[in-house]
Amino acid sequence: MADSATKTKILFVCTGNACRSQMAEGWARHLKSDVIEAYSAGVWPAGVSSRAIKVMAEAGVDISSHKSQHVDEFADVELDYVITLCDNARAKCPLFHGDVKYVHRAFNDPVMMIGADDQVIAAFRRTRDEIRAFVEALPESLGRGV
Repeated sequence: MADSATKTKILFVCTGNACRSQMAEGWARHLKSDVIEAYSAGVWPAGVSSRAIKVMAEAGVDISSHKSQHVDEFADVELDYVITLCDNARAKCPLFHGDVKYVHRAFNDPVMMIGADDQVIAAFRRTRDEIRAFVEALPESLGRGV
């Protein structure tokens, strides 16, 4: 396992730090903790979605202790990458000091899904699985402009 100084430090950002960025952080910690030091934040933190917690638990990843954080809380963290997961986050994300690289990969926001509970949960599962596939390719894919 790499020590903290050699891990790739990634901040995943979405609008509310309620779902997509929480899932990405959870997957990165679960699948890639040997090479990635993962964080998540939002441009307008809204609290962690209970449905995001539920569908991640179904996949064996516990994000129930995660807290919604504002992107500004990471101003003093030496990051390698900031990955925005929605267009709003990309537009509103502040610039960080240092040699930070920015990557944008938008995912649908299941929090905005309207419908019967089974339809909404299905949307959360789709987003969860798409984010897992994205995170599985990290950090190697970052040099290829994911």
